[in-house]
Amino acid sequence: MTSLLIAGYKAFEIGLTSEKDIRIKVIKEAVRRDLLRFLEEGLDWIVFMGNLGFEAWVLEVANELKADYGFQTATIFLFENHGQNWNEANQARLAAFKQVDFVKYAYPSYQNPSQFRDYNHFIIQNTDGAYLFYDEEQETKLNYLYQEMKKQEQYFIKKLTFDDLNEAAENFSEN
Repeated sequence: MTSLLIAGYKAFEIGLTSEKDIRIKVIKEAVRRDLLRFLEEGLDWIVFMGNLGFEAWVLEVANELKADYGFQTATIFLFENHGQNWNEANQARLAAFKQVDFVKYAYPSYQNPSQFRDYNHFIIQNTDGAYLFYDEEQETKLNYLYQEMKKQEQYFIKKLTFDDLNEAAENFSEN
């Protein structure tokens, strides 16, 4: 697998309202473990869509690992005006998504609902697999993308589950 799409819950969707929440540290520790495994298997590209929450946390971990591993990062935003109304703290996260190795915008601005479907199709067709933090029991808009992924033959999907996080929490140490 050479390219991996990152997608998952936004912080508010799972009740994380503070970046100091210990659960974010646990999520990042689980992400680090999984990313290391992907990188050891030859991952070349980590692809983001520029969303807050899980994607931003994975980007932070990826940036920490980047010096030691020869991979690249990309952000393919849906629209050029993505995040323009975000608050100051989130603008810093948006800037991090724009400071990756490759940045593109699918569309200048919203024109019609088919752009979302076409974007999902494009992003799946141009990655080998996905690393998702998503549970079908806790459905969000991410379900549309996830259902499209499942329809693709030979498309790798690795889900970070709440059970994985419980396991990571049991082994977690802040040191």
